[in-house]
Amino acid sequence: MKVAMFGDVIGRPGRTRVLAAVAALRARREVDFVVVNGENAAGGMGLTPEVAREMLDGGVDVITTGNHVWSKREMADYLSKESRVLRPANYPVGVPGRGWTIVSGSSLRLAVLNLQGRVFMQPIDCPFVRGRQAVEEIGSSADIIVVDFHAEATSEKQALGLYLDGSVAAVVGTHTHVQTADEKVLAGGTAFITDLGMCGPVNSVIGMDPDTVIPRFLTALPSRFSVARGPVVLSGVIVEVDHSTGRARGVQRFIEEFHDTIR
Repeated sequence: MKVAMFGDVIGRPGRTRVLAAVAALRARREVDFVVVNGENAAGGMGLTPEVAREMLDGGVDVITTGNHVWSKREMADYLSKESRVLRPANYPVGVPGRGWTIVSGSSLRLAVLNLQGRVFMQPIDCPFVRGRQAVEEIGSSADIIVVDFHAEATSEKQALGLYLDGSVAAVVGTHTHVQTADEKVLAGGTAFITDLGMCGPVNSVIGMDPDTVIPRFLTALPSRFSVARGPVVLSGVIVEVDHSTGRARGVQRFIEEFHDTIR
Protein backbone atom coordinates (compact mmCIF):
# COMPACT_ATOMS: atom_id res chain seq x y z
CA MET A 1 0.00 0.00 0.00
CA LYS A 2 1.26 3.50 -0.86
CA VAL A 3 0.26 6.81 0.69
CA ALA A 4 1.26 10.13 -0.94
CA MET A 5 1.52 13.04 1.49
CA PHE A 6 1.90 16.58 0.13
CA GLY A 7 3.35 19.56 1.98
CA ASP A 8 1.49 22.81 2.63
CA VAL A 9 -0.48 23.89 -0.44
CA ILE A 10 -0.07 27.61 -1.20
CA GLY A 11 -3.02 29.25 -2.94
CA ARG A 12 -4.30 28.52 -6.42
CA PRO A 13 -0.87 27.72 -7.91
CA GLY A 14 -0.27 25.01 -5.35
CA ARG A 15 -3.65 23.35 -5.42
CA THR A 16 -3.84 23.44 -9.23
CA ARG A 17 -0.56 21.54 -9.44
CA VAL A 18 -1.53 19.08 -6.71
CA LEU A 19 -4.82 18.24 -8.40
CA ALA A 20 -3.05 17.78 -11.73
CA ALA A 21 -0.63 15.35 -10.05
CA VAL A 22 -3.13 13.18 -8.17
CA ALA A 23 -4.37 11.08 -11.08
CA ALA A 24 -0.84 10.54 -12.38
CA LEU A 25 0.39 9.43 -8.96
CA ARG A 26 -2.40 6.91 -8.63
CA ALA A 27 -1.75 5.55 -12.14
CA ARG A 28 2.05 5.65 -12.48
CA ARG A 29 3.11 5.19 -8.87
CA GLU A 30 0.16 2.99 -7.82
CA VAL A 31 -0.66 5.32 -4.93
CA ASP A 32 -3.69 4.19 -2.91
CA PHE A 33 -4.31 7.30 -0.78
CA VAL A 34 -3.51 11.01 -1.09
CA VAL A 35 -3.19 13.27 1.96
CA VAL A 36 -2.66 17.02 1.53
CA ASN A 37 -2.01 19.79 4.03
CA GLY A 38 -4.44 22.49 2.88
CA GLU A 39 -4.28 25.14 5.59
CA ASN A 40 -2.88 27.74 3.15
CA ALA A 41 -4.75 26.62 0.04
CA ALA A 42 -7.16 29.58 -0.08
CA GLY A 43 -5.30 32.72 -1.12
CA GLY A 44 -2.16 31.61 0.71
CA MET A 45 -3.71 31.85 4.18
CA GLY A 46 -6.43 29.56 5.47
CA LEU A 47 -8.95 27.28 3.80
CA THR A 48 -12.53 27.75 2.61
CA PRO A 49 -15.27 25.14 2.14
CA GLU A 50 -15.22 25.79 -1.61
CA VAL A 51 -11.48 25.17 -1.91
CA ALA A 52 -11.72 22.09 0.32
CA ARG A 53 -14.47 20.64 -1.86
CA GLU A 54 -12.41 21.37 -4.98
CA MET A 55 -9.54 19.29 -3.62
CA LEU A 56 -11.72 16.47 -2.31
CA ASP A 57 -13.63 16.26 -5.59
CA GLY A 58 -10.28 16.28 -7.41
CA GLY A 59 -9.07 13.06 -5.81
CA VAL A 60 -7.58 14.10 -2.47
CA ASP A 61 -8.66 11.65 0.24
CA VAL A 62 -7.93 13.72 3.37
CA ILE A 63 -7.01 17.37 3.97
CA THR A 64 -4.96 18.15 7.07
CA THR A 65 -4.42 21.66 8.42
CA GLY A 66 -2.81 23.58 11.26
CA ASN A 67 -2.94 26.93 13.00
CA HIS A 68 -4.18 28.82 9.91
CA VAL A 69 -7.31 26.70 9.54
CA TRP A 70 -9.15 29.31 11.64
CA SER A 71 -8.30 32.19 9.28
CA LYS A 72 -11.63 31.88 7.42
CA ARG A 73 -14.67 32.13 9.67
CA GLU A 74 -16.83 29.89 7.51
CA MET A 75 -14.55 26.92 8.20
CA ALA A 76 -15.76 26.37 11.77
CA ASP A 77 -19.15 25.05 10.67
CA TYR A 78 -17.68 23.15 7.72
CA LEU A 79 -15.13 21.36 9.91
CA SER A 80 -17.98 20.00 12.01
CA LYS A 81 -19.68 18.54 8.92
CA GLU A 82 -16.87 17.25 6.68
CA SER A 83 -14.98 14.34 8.23
CA ARG A 84 -12.26 14.35 5.58
CA VAL A 85 -11.02 17.83 6.52
CA LEU A 86 -9.12 17.84 9.81
CA ARG A 87 -7.91 20.35 12.35
CA PRO A 88 -5.19 19.42 14.87
CA ALA A 89 -6.47 16.89 17.41
CA ASN A 90 -4.80 18.60 20.36
CA TYR A 91 -6.96 21.72 20.29
CA PRO A 92 -9.02 21.92 23.51
CA VAL A 93 -12.30 20.06 23.94
CA GLY A 94 -15.20 21.94 22.35
CA VAL A 95 -13.28 23.29 19.35
CA PRO A 96 -15.18 22.61 16.07
CA GLY A 97 -14.11 19.72 13.87
CA ARG A 98 -12.13 16.55 14.42
CA GLY A 99 -8.47 15.66 14.67
CA TRP A 100 -8.48 12.29 12.97
CA THR A 101 -10.51 10.37 10.43
CA ILE A 102 -10.62 7.01 8.68
CA VAL A 103 -11.02 6.59 4.92
CA SER A 104 -11.39 3.33 2.98
CA GLY A 105 -9.92 2.26 -0.33
CA SER A 106 -10.46 -1.18 -1.86
CA SER A 107 -10.11 -3.40 1.22
CA LEU A 108 -7.85 -1.14 3.30
CA ARG A 109 -8.65 1.46 5.94
CA LEU A 110 -6.35 4.44 6.44
CA ALA A 111 -6.48 6.62 9.56
CA VAL A 112 -5.06 10.13 9.28
CA LEU A 113 -4.19 11.95 12.51
CA ASN A 114 -3.47 15.70 12.59
CA LEU A 115 -1.47 17.23 15.47
CA GLN A 116 0.03 20.67 16.12
CA GLY A 117 3.24 21.57 17.94
CA ARG A 118 3.62 23.94 20.88
CA VAL A 119 7.24 25.11 20.62
CA PHE A 120 7.21 28.69 19.21
CA MET A 121 3.49 28.23 18.57
CA GLN A 122 0.19 28.62 20.41
CA PRO A 123 0.28 26.71 23.73
CA ILE A 124 -2.58 24.29 23.10
CA ASP A 125 -2.92 20.78 24.56
CA CYS A 126 0.06 18.43 24.51
CA PRO A 127 0.52 16.77 21.08
CA PHE A 128 2.40 13.86 22.64
CA VAL A 129 -0.34 12.97 25.13
CA ARG A 130 -3.18 13.63 22.68
CA GLY A 131 -1.36 11.81 19.91
CA ARG A 132 -0.93 8.66 22.00
CA GLN A 133 -4.57 8.84 23.09
CA ALA A 134 -5.76 9.19 19.49
CA VAL A 135 -3.68 6.22 18.32
CA GLU A 136 -5.28 4.13 21.08
CA GLU A 137 -8.75 5.41 20.15
CA ILE A 138 -8.22 4.45 16.51
CA GLY A 139 -6.97 1.01 17.50
CA SER A 140 -8.04 -1.80 15.20
CA SER A 141 -10.62 0.32 13.36
CA ALA A 142 -7.90 1.18 10.80
CA ASP A 143 -5.23 -0.92 9.13
CA ILE A 144 -2.72 1.93 8.89
CA ILE A 145 -2.22 5.25 10.71
CA VAL A 146 -0.32 8.25 9.35
CA VAL A 147 0.31 11.49 11.23
CA ASP A 148 0.70 15.08 9.99
CA PHE A 149 2.52 17.00 12.73
CA HIS A 150 2.16 20.72 12.02
CA ALA A 151 4.98 22.22 14.03
CA GLU A 152 7.71 24.86 13.98
CA ALA A 153 10.61 23.25 15.85
CA THR A 154 12.72 20.52 14.29
CA SER A 155 13.40 19.03 17.72
CA GLU A 156 9.69 18.72 18.57
CA LYS A 157 8.97 17.01 15.25
CA GLN A 158 11.82 14.53 15.68
CA ALA A 159 10.79 13.83 19.26
CA LEU A 160 7.19 13.05 18.30
CA GLY A 161 8.38 10.77 15.50
CA LEU A 162 10.43 8.76 17.96
CA TYR A 163 7.67 8.83 20.57
CA LEU A 164 5.16 7.30 18.15
CA ASP A 165 7.68 5.01 16.41
CA GLY A 166 6.24 1.54 16.04
CA SER A 167 2.63 2.58 16.70
CA VAL A 168 1.96 4.40 13.39
CA ALA A 169 3.09 3.98 9.78
CA ALA A 170 4.33 7.54 9.32
CA VAL A 171 4.94 10.83 11.10
CA VAL A 172 5.53 13.71 8.68
CA GLY A 173 6.14 17.34 9.57
CA THR A 174 4.47 20.33 7.95
CA HIS A 175 4.31 24.11 8.57
CA THR A 176 7.79 25.44 7.71
CA HIS A 177 7.29 25.06 3.91
CA VAL A 178 10.93 24.02 3.36
CA GLN A 179 11.49 20.35 2.61
CA THR A 180 14.07 18.57 4.73
CA ALA A 181 16.35 15.79 3.47
CA ASP A 182 16.10 13.46 6.47
CA GLU A 183 13.45 10.99 5.31
CA LYS A 184 13.93 7.57 6.92
CA VAL A 185 12.17 4.57 8.40
CA LEU A 186 12.74 4.60 12.15
CA ALA A 187 13.73 1.50 14.13
CA GLY A 188 10.15 0.59 15.02
CA GLY A 189 8.88 0.81 11.44
CA THR A 190 7.57 4.39 11.30
CA ALA A 191 8.43 6.51 8.25
CA PHE A 192 9.57 10.00 9.20
CA ILE A 193 10.53 13.33 7.66
CA THR A 194 10.94 16.60 9.55
CA ASP A 195 9.08 18.64 6.93
CA LEU A 196 7.37 17.77 3.66
CA GLY A 197 7.98 21.21 2.18
CA MET A 198 5.34 23.06 0.19
CA CYS A 199 3.32 23.00 -2.99
CA GLY A 200 3.55 26.55 -4.25
CA PRO A 201 5.56 29.20 -6.11
CA VAL A 202 9.32 28.59 -6.23
CA ASN A 203 10.50 32.22 -6.45
CA SER A 204 8.96 33.24 -3.17
CA VAL A 205 9.35 33.53 0.58
CA ILE A 206 7.71 30.23 1.60
CA GLY A 207 5.11 30.75 -1.12
CA MET A 208 4.52 34.48 -0.71
CA ASP A 209 5.50 37.30 -3.09
CA PRO A 210 8.87 38.65 -1.89
CA ASP A 211 7.74 42.22 -2.61
CA THR A 212 5.06 41.84 0.06
CA VAL A 213 7.27 40.04 2.60
CA ILE A 214 10.68 41.75 2.53
CA PRO A 215 9.30 45.17 3.63
CA ARG A 216 8.20 43.61 6.92
CA PHE A 217 11.79 42.52 7.60
CA LEU A 218 13.13 45.94 6.64
CA THR A 219 10.65 48.03 8.62
CA ALA A 220 9.16 45.69 11.26
CA LEU A 221 5.75 47.08 10.24
CA PRO A 222 2.74 44.87 9.42
CA SER A 223 2.20 44.15 5.74
CA ARG A 224 -0.32 42.14 3.75
CA PHE A 225 1.19 39.14 2.03
CA SER A 226 0.10 37.83 -1.37
CA VAL A 227 0.80 34.55 -3.15
CA ALA A 228 3.77 34.71 -5.52
CA ARG A 229 3.65 33.91 -9.24
CA GLY A 230 5.90 31.94 -11.53
CA PRO A 231 7.21 28.36 -11.47
CA VAL A 232 5.59 26.02 -8.95
CA VAL A 233 7.16 23.26 -6.87
CA LEU A 234 5.41 20.12 -5.62
CA SER A 235 6.96 18.44 -2.59
CA GLY A 236 6.12 15.59 -0.28
CA VAL A 237 6.71 11.89 0.28
CA ILE A 238 5.34 8.55 -0.80
CA VAL A 239 5.21 6.05 2.05
CA GLU A 240 5.07 2.34 1.23
CA VAL A 241 3.37 0.39 4.00
CA ASP A 242 3.03 -3.30 4.76
CA HIS A 243 -0.71 -3.50 5.35
CA SER A 244 -0.36 -6.74 7.32
CA THR A 245 1.73 -5.01 10.01
CA GLY A 246 0.79 -1.34 9.55
CA ARG A 247 4.49 -0.44 9.43
CA ALA A 248 6.45 1.34 6.73
CA ARG A 249 8.60 -0.56 4.27
CA GLY A 250 10.08 2.60 2.81
CA VAL A 251 9.65 6.33 2.27
CA GLN A 252 10.56 8.27 -0.85
CA ARG A 253 10.88 12.05 -0.85
CA PHE A 254 9.86 13.93 -4.00
CA ILE A 255 10.30 17.52 -5.13
CA GLU A 256 9.44 18.62 -8.66
CA GLU A 257 9.36 22.03 -10.33
CA PHE A 258 6.97 23.13 -13.08
CA HIS A 259 8.01 26.14 -15.09
CA ASP A 260 4.74 27.46 -16.53
CA THR A 261 2.89 30.12 -14.57
CA ILE A 262 -0.46 29.58 -12.86
CA ARG A 263 -2.34 32.72 -11.92
